[in-house]
Amino acid sequence: MKDIDGVPRQYCENCEFVDFIDPKVVVVAIVANEKDELLLIKRNIEPALGQWAFPSGYVDSREAVEDAVVRETKEETNLDIAVKKLIGVYSNTGNPIILIVYSATKTGGNLLPGPESQQVRWFKLDDLPKLPFPHDNQIIDDWSRLH
Repeated sequence: MKDIDGVPRQYCENCEFVDFIDPKVVVVAIVANEKDELLLIKRNIEPALGQWAFPSGYVDSREAVEDAVVRETKEETNLDIAVKKLIGVYSNTGNPIILIVYSATKTGGNLLPGPESQQVRWFKLDDLPKLPFPHDNQIIDDWSRLH
């Protein structure tokens, strides 16, 4: 066992594998600014180390998903956000991850990378880099339709 993010978890010291109990809920923030640019982070952790992605992270035990998306965005970008609406819930057979995606707006803070981010910046929708995760294109389509 190892304390990871304040929670005792099963952990392999040899390969550093952390055994999260399945399924695991991940929140994703689609944060748009007044120019309709989207906020992305360049990840400083696996999976997708060094790639651009939406702010996201695991929901902690006993944490509301809306609180988790606010917390993860703050940790990764230093921005405070207001959650606007649910964009969708996404999953794949055989993958223990359930994604819950919200749209949000910036309410405060200065854009700075956190420990899990190499860089943070705003991108025009037409200039988004290739995103690494399976549902990213569907998430963008759903956000565009609901926005």
